Amino acid sequence: MLRSKRRLLRLAVWSALLAWILWITPATLAAQEVPSEPQASAGHGDPVAPILLALLFIAFGAALGGRAMRRFGQPAVLGELLVGVLIANIGYWLGEPVLTVLREGEGLLKVIETSLTQSLSLAEAARRMLPDTDETRNLIAILTSPGGPTAVSIFQFVDNLSRIAVIVLLFLVGLETSVHEMAKVGMTSLFVALLGIIAPFLLGVGVMYVLIPDAPLAKDIFIGAILTATSVGITARVFRDLKQSHRTEAKIILGAAVIDDVLGLVILAVVSGLVVSGTISVASVSLITFKAVVFLVLSIGLGMWLTPRLVRQMKRMDIENLKLLFGLGMAFVLSWLANLVGLATIVGAFAAGLVLEEFFLNELRGHSLRDLLSPLESLIVPVFFVLMGMQVKLETLTTGWILLFAGVLTLAAIAGKIVSGLACGRGLDRLSVGIGMMPRGEVGLIFASVGRGLGVVDDATFSAVVIMVMVTTLLAPPLLKLSLERSAGKAS
Repeated sequence: MLRSKRRLLRLAVWSALLAWILWITPATLAAQEVPSEPQASAGHGDPVAPILLALLFIAFGAALGGRAMRRFGQPAVLGELLVGVLIANIGYWLGEPVLTVLREGEGLLKVIETSLTQSLSLAEAARRMLPDTDETRNLIAILTSPGGPTAVSIFQFVDNLSRIAVIVLLFLVGLETSVHEMAKVGMTSLFVALLGIIAPFLLGVGVMYVLIPDAPLAKDIFIGAILTATSVGITARVFRDLKQSHRTEAKIILGAAVIDDVLGLVILAVVSGLVVSGTISVASVSLITFKAVVFLVLSIGLGMWLTPRLVRQMKRMDIENLKLLFGLGMAFVLSWLANLVGLATIVGAFAAGLVLEEFFLNELRGHSLRDLLSPLESLIVPVFFVLMGMQVKLETLTTGWILLFAGVLTLAAIAGKIVSGLACGRGLDRLSVGIGMMPRGEVGLIFASVGRGLGVVDDATFSAVVIMVMVTTLLAPPLLKLSLERSAGKAS
């Protein structure tokens, strides 16, 4: 009896939270207006108030989605994505202004930019920049409503925060990657990484060529680049849970993933540069590749030489929280420099993590930089994944062609990584290595968001890519577990 009452109470609490997320919070946000003139009363009209409520709304949604996925043995990122997809699309169908605006993503950024540069109202800019559809007409109605400025201000803040979250995320990935370990990985890991990049890239370009023959070459290349991504954190967790981290296959996957991360960032930098320049030639590819490699080499080399000298000087000044301030400062500076030379900001953030990984463990005592950044990661990184989920427009998947495209893209993504296991030597479980390289996770989403920001990935393609990321991430843990059990059975 007591257990039944607890279950009913728990169900009531979860139902109340879900109702708050899906209905009460958006309605409250929409009802709050950003004042056009300063209020006479000091306690009213603060434009940050609705933003605070929106962040709480996103944080609770991410927490609920992550918890639900973990209970099913899946990574929390999938729950954060699904919550974003459900909340934004349900809100759009219910006519919620804030969720409808958050759902627009890059399209709204272009509207805002056009409005500022051409001295147009947001509604007029939307008419000029967006296609004449029911969705656009709904957006224009919201932008001209009293709650429009509030919705736009929330969108701009959440969008900027999500971009900072990606920088923090890639900085943490760099912190977990040792330059010395990269130098020690064997040739097998190198071959697995190379095959795991070449095969999905060619398959992705091939899928685009067959299914969308009229697409520009830059889009074909970018889709191929997205398929090269690997999120090894999920695979590493499976190996740890199964107590199989000591296996040679696990070490090969982890080593290959390190190389994959570096090469993937170089590919992203090259492809992004080609999209921006609008030209594809041997000279332009060589130039962008040269810039990416030189930036990584110089930032890591100079950073490792300069960082100890700077930190030792700053230690004498007895600066509080020096490790945290210097670490984030390094990530932000290198991200800014990467953007300055025409590369993605995440390339600089990753390089900063590589620079600081070992030095900070030895030079500055106390908590590791990874531990210091853990609260910040928990607070803002889910914002990126929830926002990515929000920008998946389910109506783009109602046509059979888009579902076909998503399915074929997913098969190409799976096959491209499974093939990478063939680079292993004899006597190793090649299938497990291939499956271990399969999940795209957050890395694939970061690639897709960059492509969306450059305008080369449209709404339908973005939705298809998100489906591919979710399917590969969902399938990897159970398939890897089955493959390892099969391999162990044969060995016994």
